[in-house]
Formats: sequence, C-alpha cells, structure tokens
Amino acid sequence: MLTTTKDLTLPATVIGSWPRPSWFDQSMWGKPLSSCMLDLRYREKFQDAMATVISDQERAGLDIVTHGDLHCDEDLAGRSWHHYPLQRWHGLEGDYIQPEETRSSLLKYPPGTLLHEIYTGWRWPHVVDKIQPAPLEYPKIWRIAQAKANKPVRFGTCSAQVMGLFLDIHTEKYKDGREVIWDMAEAMNKELLALRDAGCKAIQVEEPTLHFMADKFPDDKETVQFMVKALNREIEGLDDVEVWLHTCWGNPAMQRVMENNSYRRSIELYLEECKGDVWTIEACDSCQGDLPAFEPFKDDMKKKIALGAVSHRSLQADLPEHVADRIRYAMQYIRPENLIVSSDCGFGRQGSHRDIAFYKASAIAQGANIVRQELGYESKYIAAADPSLQTDIIPQAGKRG
Repeated sequence: MLTTTKDLTLPATVIGSWPRPSWFDQSMWGKPLSSCMLDLRYREKFQDAMATVISDQERAGLDIVTHGDLHCDEDLAGRSWHHYPLQRWHGLEGDYIQPEETRSSLLKYPPGTLLHEIYTGWRWPHVVDKIQPAPLEYPKIWRIAQAKANKPVRFGTCSAQVMGLFLDIHTEKYKDGREVIWDMAEAMNKELLALRDAGCKAIQVEEPTLHFMADKFPDDKETVQFMVKALNREIEGLDDVEVWLHTCWGNPAMQRVMENNSYRRSIELYLEECKGDVWTIEACDSCQGDLPAFEPFKDDMKKKIALGAVSHRSLQADLPEHVADRIRYAMQYIRPENLIVSSDCGFGRQGSHRDIAFYKASAIAQGANIVRQELGYESKYIAAADPSLQTDIIPQAGKRG
C-alpha cells in the first residue's frame, strides 16, 4: 500500500545509512538498545545524532528521511548492518572467520585488495540451535527518529537472505542454509510487524539476494524461486505499509562486491513476483545501463522505482543538473508517476564524508525540482539552496558583508 509516496511527484530520498557525526563515538556491541540508553552519555549522543542526521536530510530538501542506521555499530566496513539482528536473535553464537569451504564463490577476493581485507576481517556467528526471534527494538528506534522529524521516516533493515550467505551451521536442527534463511525471515517478519504496529508507514527490506542469484547463476532457477518465497514471507502481513525493496551491488566501505552486474534477469521477479510497493535500484554507478529493460513494463508497472540518481561510491558531489539529466533519461522507460529519486545505496558503512552525503542528497532534491517544473508541477522549498541561508554570503560591490 502506498502511504508515504502516494500523492508525491518525483519524491526525493536517500537509501538509508548516513555518515555519523564525528562526536557520536559509541556503539552497542550486541547489547540491547534499552540497556545502552540507561547510559546517560550514550542516550544523549544517540538522540542528538539522530536529530542531527534527520536535520541534515530535511535541510537538504528530502521528502522522505531515514534514521541513518545509527543503531548500527561503528565497525569494520559496516559489519553491524548484518550483525545487529544476528547478535540479538537466539540460536546464533560467537564470532568466527568464515572457512574457505563455506565461503560463497561470489565473495572470494585476492590478498592485497580491500574486499579481501574486509571479508577476512569480518567475523560471523555459528548457527548452534533453532533461530528464534528476540526484540530488536526497531519500534523504539523509529519513534526516536520520527519524533525528531517533520517528514516521514522510512525504517530500513537488512534482509534475512543476505545474512544467510555467511552463516555456518553447527547443529543437527538444520539440514541446509535454506532452512536457516526461512527461520530468519520469520524472525524478521515479527519485528517488522511490531514496527508497523508502532505506526511506521514505510519499511525498507535491504538486499534480498535474488538479483545476485538471477544475474550470476541464471540456471539455478530453484534457488532464485526460493529467494522470492523467502522475501515474500519476510514481508508477509505488511499490506497496510509501504514496503520498499532495496537492491544494489554492495556497499562495504563504498565497495562494489562484484563486477559486470545487471538487473535484467531479475526485473520481472521484483516487479511481478515479489510483494512490496517500491523497488530501489542502483542505476547511477552503472551509467543507467539497465533502464531500457524496464520499457516493457512501462504502461503497467505494479511498483514504484526508486532510481539511484547519485552514486554512493563517488566522492564527487553531483550537480542538480546532472541528477535532472538522469531523471529525464529514466522517464523514457519509467513513467514519472512511478519514479522516486534516490541514491544508489546509503552513505554510511565507512562511506562518504557527511558534507559529501549532504550535498549529494541536496542534488537529488534540487534535480527532482528541476524536472518537476518541466512537468508543470510546483517545485519544493529546499533550505540548502536558499541564497539567504548560505553559511557565508558574498557582499555586493560597495556594501559591507
């Protein structure tokens, strides 16, 4: 159900994570959020950091903001994005390097590369018992964020599918990884339903892996179909919430985790077979190469497409005119009423500097404004682009500044 974007033309947003303020230097390291919030210093820093990143996004001109993934630890290449649930659910234990024999062939990198440093540096729990849900406190995080926002806060969380890529089974209670993924999908579903019950109207499930599988293993249709079913189970019952499905091609420390990527084999899967209302796609980093493949669905598109119009991997702060060009190109294949303008992925996880994230986000909002005006719609006020609100204003000749 479209809730946050129903009546918006080319709404502007970003995917999720946001660079932490430098002074927010505490992490939870597996402890419950409620326990951490008993520490007055953590409580103050967490809430102030939330207010800061939401203020950044609203000042940039975004129509829908995020909580910035500030509940995640400040760890190596954003490992906590996966580990926030894994450290809290029952049935998982410890921190271990993943053995060579169980490591996915998609995630093997040669020594001397950053991705090798990341994937050998990360540690993962073992599956030692049936996975059972335990509170992730997503409703509490959303309430803290929404209380500080004038715009809707979309809550994002890692999909069970991508967590399942890294888990080694050390119990006879599971015969294979699919059973683990299914139980994690059910565990995540309970948390998402609690988030819905708290009042959140936009929920984002991040990185279901079926586009990776369809692209790299196109003949393994059985696995791809299992991933579709597992995703639909994960978001079951969220019919009164706007559900976003975020997909990209990796973002640990701003890295693309594999090359020669394409959505072409998964477009119909996401648009026709998966539940949900919005599909976010990485498009800017690939020079929008997959967009022509959306044309057959243009006149009867069942989801909105959140177009990645700026790259999270580039440190160049995009100009609004360049974002507008990317939107215009996308509209050749996707109707404007089906388009949302976003980033390829989040700006956190050891990603870009906060200033760069801010001006990329503002370029999204300003670029959307340019195209809105061309389509005959009213542009929206953007504080970041207000000449009277610039940090320093150049004085006119003959006048004192």
